Amino acid sequence: MRPGPSRRKPRLPETRTRAASDNGVSDYTPRPGCGHTVRDGRRPETGFTTAGDDRRNTVNEHKVYEHEVTEHGVTERPVSETSLQRRLRAPWRGLGLWLRSIPATFVGLWFAAVVTLVGGFVGILLFPSATMALRRQLDGYREKIERWTGHPIERPYLPEPAREPGVKGSVRRSLALARDPATWRDYLWVLADPFVALFTAALPALLIGYGLWGYAVAAFAGKLITNYGGNDWYAYVHVTDGYGHDTGRIASTLVVATLLIAAGFLLGPAMMRVYGRWGRSVLGPTEKSRLALRVRHLTESRSDAVDASAAELRRIERDLHDGAQARLVAMGMSLGAIEHLLDKDPEKARTLLAQTRESSAKALHELRDLVRGIHPPVLADRGIGDAVKALALDHPLQVEVVAELPARPEPPVESAAYFAVSEVLTNAAKHSGASRVWVDMRHERGMLRITVTDDGRGGASLDGGTGLRGIERRIGTFDGVLALNSPVGGPTIVTLELPCALSSPKTSPS
Repeated sequence: MRPGPSRRKPRLPETRTRAASDNGVSDYTPRPGCGHTVRDGRRPETGFTTAGDDRRNTVNEHKVYEHEVTEHGVTERPVSETSLQRRLRAPWRGLGLWLRSIPATFVGLWFAAVVTLVGGFVGILLFPSATMALRRQLDGYREKIERWTGHPIERPYLPEPAREPGVKGSVRRSLALARDPATWRDYLWVLADPFVALFTAALPALLIGYGLWGYAVAAFAGKLITNYGGNDWYAYVHVTDGYGHDTGRIASTLVVATLLIAAGFLLGPAMMRVYGRWGRSVLGPTEKSRLALRVRHLTESRSDAVDASAAELRRIERDLHDGAQARLVAMGMSLGAIEHLLDKDPEKARTLLAQTRESSAKALHELRDLVRGIHPPVLADRGIGDAVKALALDHPLQVEVVAELPARPEPPVESAAYFAVSEVLTNAAKHSGASRVWVDMRHERGMLRITVTDDGRGGASLDGGTGLRGIERRIGTFDGVLALNSPVGGPTIVTLELPCALSSPKTSPS
């Protein structure tokens, strides 16, 4: 790698949460499955988490990982939330989730009222708008539940129907949304969640609040409560008898209040886990919808693979026809001319022979480039680690490569990953304005994970014409995931993850 001056970039604004669930296995976000894409750390519009998404973590910690870009590359620094911190925060998070559920309930009730007042047909026309508004509300709610309960909730919806003009288009859109089971589970959530959240997520905060009220009752019992006839109760404690003999009663009140506050903090994490399971069961995908989208994805990825293969064959045919084949035809004509000139004009024949030799060298060089574009020899001989390092040596930017791969991935996955990295590096040179690029490759829990980071201007997007969509389709064929994080001002981080197994180190070519 080329050495370069040390540079530091500000820490990324994105944090990635690895939240421990009750069985000690955490789900890493952002991480969709089935070849869909994460934009700036958010979950994809469709697609579900696949195997290999879990990372080990302790039950006693809720870890937040921050990226930092330095002269040594990209580092992850864990910021741990201890068990005590989580216990102290859980009641107030639960209260926040309950309060946040109320606006979504109002949206659902508003739609029901509109349908009731204006009639069924108008309600059908308004159904898409109300449903999409509710989905936007619940998308944010899923993120809150995932962040605060440790239960990731994937977006369960089928692909949204296209918008069509006119009344018929609205009716078709309404029917398509109505056929999605997740739509009705959303409305079930709207009706039931305020009550479920009240008795699960918000219950610890209510216990703490009632305990604090007990302290106030005890503090003012002798002066205030006696004015109400001496018949006031706190929980099961008769606080005052109205005659000033209240010391023991007040002490009992303080004990009960303290127990309620302690119970609220102790129950907080458990109630949040219960609420997280409720949220995942209603707002997440069912096994049937998961299977349906999985089949849909496999169909699309197979079509993409066929299209990509056909496009690759056309490219090879075009390159052979326009390059090496044309030169070989020209060489044949030149050799014929040389044969006629040997006796008549030997000097001109020698000149033409030298030109033909140069043309043959160019044809050989083009053939080597073509073969390298199909499957580079260094990739076949030494694997993706050395192949990417070879790319870095020829790259116009300073590229640092770290490859921690004990063995080689399967050849098709290795080839797809190599060309994906090559395209990302090309994008960095063309569009990012960067001076340095870091490539980190490792294999973790059945996933080949490649992170490419540049210190450029940022602001990259999938729809910006930079070829990221093509990379997404390429790795999507192998159930891979592309994650893009590119805030304005940089840095840009492109993460590629492909599920694969590594071959035995003993059988891998060296």
